[in-house]
This record gives sequence, structure tokens and C-alpha cells, in this order.
Amino acid sequence: MISRIDLRGEALPEGSALRDLLPRAEFDVEAALEKVRPICEDVRHHGAAAVIDYGERFDGVRPASLRVPAEAITRALEELDPAVRAALEESIRRARLVHREQRRTTHTTQVVPGGTVTEKWIPVERVGLYVPGGRSVYPSSVVMNVVPAQEAGVEGVAIASPPQKEFDGLPHPTILAACALLGVDEVYAAGGAQAIAMFAYGTEGPEGCAPVNLVTGPGNIYVAAAKRLLKGRIGIDAEAGPTEIAILADSTADPVHVAADLISQAEHDPMAASVLVTDSAELAAATEAELKTQVAASKHVDDRIVPALAGKQSAIVLVDSLDEGLKVVDAYGAEHLEIQTADAAAVADRVRNAGAIFVGPFAPVSLGDYCAGSNHVLPTGGCACHSSGLSVQSFLRGVHIVDYTRDALAEVAHHVVTLAEAEDLPAHGAAIKARFGWKVPESK
Repeated sequence: MISRIDLRGEALPEGSALRDLLPRAEFDVEAALEKVRPICEDVRHHGAAAVIDYGERFDGVRPASLRVPAEAITRALEELDPAVRAALEESIRRARLVHREQRRTTHTTQVVPGGTVTEKWIPVERVGLYVPGGRSVYPSSVVMNVVPAQEAGVEGVAIASPPQKEFDGLPHPTILAACALLGVDEVYAAGGAQAIAMFAYGTEGPEGCAPVNLVTGPGNIYVAAAKRLLKGRIGIDAEAGPTEIAILADSTADPVHVAADLISQAEHDPMAASVLVTDSAELAAATEAELKTQVAASKHVDDRIVPALAGKQSAIVLVDSLDEGLKVVDAYGAEHLEIQTADAAAVADRVRNAGAIFVGPFAPVSLGDYCAGSNHVLPTGGCACHSSGLSVQSFLRGVHIVDYTRDALAEVAHHVVTLAEAEDLPAHGAAIKARFGWKVPESK
């Protein structure tokens, strides 16, 4: 059901050589570019009509309108299961607690008397938030995208989610209800590359979508490809790939927990990655046995869980020691990393590369997906070595404000002119000289 990679007995290689030994899903965004390019161009030139046409082609339903009517959003909340509403409200409350603490404040540094640099944090003016459809419904992704944008102070928030055949071309009602709970009334029945193009280029008409500055949110390979294609015209959070979990565990871990957590990510998608890194052959064997038992009792077995666990992206990786295990998980750079070891907090503190770290037996990834207060929009495909998950910071821009008096400029003018001439950019120096009668003030 799940393969083994045995790295015991020899010193681990360094850098890319170690990464090449580890399991990873094939996610060729470059190959998908040529498929999404004509879609994006079509939306650019034909607007809402093209988005609706592609909804009919790819989602099997033609939305009556691109923008979801306000009454449909209101009705979705009125008809929402009270238990689901309570769970979403608690998820929102906890996410706000965490993300509110991420707010940046303006700070001014006096470099010299009369010379200051202020760093001011300005929210992006308008964002497009993508919420996937397809195999599952993700109201939690509405929460994870909207809350940090709102806490950052973004004024314009638009959401796109694929039209659903069973709901007459509207996004899933639970997604609409989550939008209502968060006070978002600009929602579009659009999915895939066409939704990203809609955000980038905008659409005309009284119910059109104005272009956005930034697009965030996970999606399939075509969403990722559209983000890559349109990056520059819009800012993006990341090119999210298939979800992944890595678990670093020793002999103290409970194989029931480990197997359950591996399955929890495998049920997302056949390309989902589930990786166990352990120095305990006994835990590996017990986890394999538990996987057989628990998978048999699960839903989505044949279409998601078994293909995911059996795929080349999933494996049990055996190492000689916990130190070696840390090297492996750092090389892997998992979206979600669980630490199920003795003294898990101390081990977690040594990790360098992970989208989010879950410490001990009572902090499973599922908690982070919904109600930990953390964000579940995280870097995938090893990108955790250089990128962060979605946060308030994702929606802010740091702008430096430079304020110097004449005396403060005079004090450093000779250095500026010297460096300008060293770079053979004499006009840069001339811009300084012009302020002092074309004579550089002498340093004091």
C-alpha cells in the first residue's frame, strides 16, 4: 500500500542529492502553461462570456450569471446546518486571534539628525481569493484567505469558486455561507484558469469583476499554471501543488495516530503525499499494519486514498537516528510537518524547513486545517525552504518614506557622489550637486 525508502547504513548525501532520494508528486506546471494560455487570452478579450463558457465546458454547468446574487449568499447562510455554522464561527474566531497579532506597525528610524527613514505598511487595495471546488468543498479555505486579508485592512475582497451542477451553477452553498459569515458579498461562480484570468484582467458590465492586485488561494495544476502565466500583472501567493504531510516519528509515537494522519491527507487527492520519516523499524511495520486496517474503514478509498498512498509521492523513509530524520524532513520541506517524538517541542524547534509544524500527539494536521487558528494555505513541493504560508503580511507592502533636511543631505553628499561616479552614473551625482550650487559640500 505504501512503499519504503531505506536510508540507513550510510551517511546521508547533502543538498539536492538528498532531495532527489525523497518521494515527491509530479506536478509539471510548465506543461500546463500551454493549455491555460489560450483560456486566459480568451478571458482577456471576451470577458465574462468566456468565463461562463468555460464554466459550462469544464464544470458541466452554465451559470445564469457570473456574479453570485446577494440573495443566494443570504439564503445559503439561512439554510446552513447550525453545527456547521458554529464550527465555522469558531474557526473564524480563532483565525482572527492569530492573524490580528501579525499586524505590522509603522516605524521611523533616525539615521542622522534631520534624516529619517520610515517603513509604512500599506495593504493591497484589492484581492481575488480562489476557493477550490472539485472533489471536495472547502469553506475552510474561505476562512483562511479572507481573515488575513481583512486583518491586513484590504478594502476590496472578491472570491471565486467553481460553479456546481447540483446547485444550479452556483458555488457550493457552504462556501457561500462562509462568505456571508465573513461579510464578503462579492462572489463569482468561476473556477480554474478562467477565474484567475478574470481576476487579472477584469470583466465588463454592471456585475463585472474589477481587476485585482493580488490573487491567493490553492487550486489544481491549471490554477497554478494560470498564476505563473499572469504573475507580474497580478501578485500571487504561490503556485500551490498537491497537499503533503510528513511525519517525523520515533518509537514513542502511536502507530494508530500516525496512520490516521497519513490517511487524512491522502483523502484529498490521488496526488496527495503522505510521508513518514522514522528511526524505528517497529513503528514503520506497525504503521503499515494500521494503514491496512484504517484504509479499509475509510471513505474515498479507491479514487483517492489508495492511489495517494501507493503513489511515488508517498513512502515510509527509514533513517538511522532522529538527527538523520531532521536532515531528511528539512530536505523535504513539507507543507505540513508533524513531530511525534519524545520531547517533540525541542525537536520541532530544530526544524528549519516546513510550511507549518504540528507538535506532539494532540496537534494533528487536521486541527490546523480547521480550528488551530493557524493558516492552512501553505507552501508545497519543497517551497517551504524559501516561502511562508499565507498571513497578514501576504496582503501588506512595506514602503520606505525617506525624509532628509538640507543639512542631513549635505553631510552625506560626498559619499553619494563618490558611489555614483564609481558606478559610472554621473547624473546620479549631478542630482546631488544641483542642490548645492553644483559644488559638493565638504564632509564634516
